[in-house]
Amino acid sequence: MGNQKLEIKNSRGNSLYATLELPSNQRPHAYAIFAHCFTCSSTLIAAKNISRSLTNHGIGVVRFDFTGLGRSGGEFSDSHFSGNVQDLLDVHAFIKENYMAPTLLVGHSLGGAAVIDAASRLEDVKAVATIGAPSSVEHTKKHFSHRIDEIPAKGEIEVDIGGRPFKINKEFVEGFESTDLLKIVHDLRKPILIMHAPFDKTVEIKSAQDLFLNAFHPKSFVSLDGADHLLSDKQDSIYAGDVIGSWVKRYFPVDNETALDTKNEQLVGHLNLLEDNFTTAIQTSSHCITADEPTDAGGDDFGPSPYDLLSASLAACTAMTLKLYAQRKEWNLEEVYVYISHSKRHINDLGEENEKGRYLDHISKKMELIGDLTEEQKEKLMEIASKCPVHKTLKSEVLIETSLD
Repeated sequence: MGNQKLEIKNSRGNSLYATLELPSNQRPHAYAIFAHCFTCSSTLIAAKNISRSLTNHGIGVVRFDFTGLGRSGGEFSDSHFSGNVQDLLDVHAFIKENYMAPTLLVGHSLGGAAVIDAASRLEDVKAVATIGAPSSVEHTKKHFSHRIDEIPAKGEIEVDIGGRPFKINKEFVEGFESTDLLKIVHDLRKPILIMHAPFDKTVEIKSAQDLFLNAFHPKSFVSLDGADHLLSDKQDSIYAGDVIGSWVKRYFPVDNETALDTKNEQLVGHLNLLEDNFTTAIQTSSHCITADEPTDAGGDDFGPSPYDLLSASLAACTAMTLKLYAQRKEWNLEEVYVYISHSKRHINDLGEENEKGRYLDHISKKMELIGDLTEEQKEKLMEIASKCPVHKTLKSEVLIETSLD
């Protein structure tokens, strides 16, 4: 998984700070836009976790800061509800022009209400997911309702919301009064997933009930049991992202990418130097793996390194070999952990005193065997571990023939 920083100009000329999260293969089959909660920003941990969970489902996600919030330009007074909706429309237009039209909108809290409104105006959007969304945008006025009467005389006032000062004006207040969200969701007629915590203290569960009852099928509701409004527990936000990613597959036709042609070999590796740094696609007859170099080696860390993959093959082969042997012997082996580390070691450090100046590849293989096993059985399994096919290949003299196709 990787991300790109974007700067998107909205229709008011303000720069919106955005991050594009991409799947590990850098080739999303669909794009989504994530809208954060009221007075929050796109860097909220929940926003990151949900976005990154969606990338595991092959979806590219754009999360951005609304006008006047986070790193985006403009004034907070322009970040009223209708302003948020317009920001969503502007971001959608930018992603559509430069990448692919986003087909999924995801919104948290007031952002959930905003994506419902925006989805009703965007033909390209095929599905909507909300998390802790209010059923009425006027609900947000509770944060500053005690000082609204001062606005006509002063024009602009400073209010405290969540312990932070924000300036609001008449337009800001009116932006929360002109939207009938229940009518919008009633007329939406697009797949919608409504997620809400039963004991949400910020937006009551009744809002989820009202939204669900007014929406038409296909509609779904998922209870975020035990979660708070901001999904401050990491597991809650990851769960929310995974649920959305699984749910939306029913409504998004996923085009299977054309597999690389192995040309009758066991696998093929492909690196496009014009588009990628070190990120390499590896294709077998039925599986695709992404390899890369870590960032400290100049890569983008979108996948395991070549040596990681080498170590992985040894770990997998060892575990599978032990499974087969124990099964044949009818031993009570329940789990196998194989820990691998690869390094370059000076030959003198390995006890070879006769040769100097040489370095050898050194692989450390440690195992943990779970099950009701005798010491004799464990010793035998240790012996068998050194006889797995990959282990024997690495220990033998290997001939590699290289040619041009």
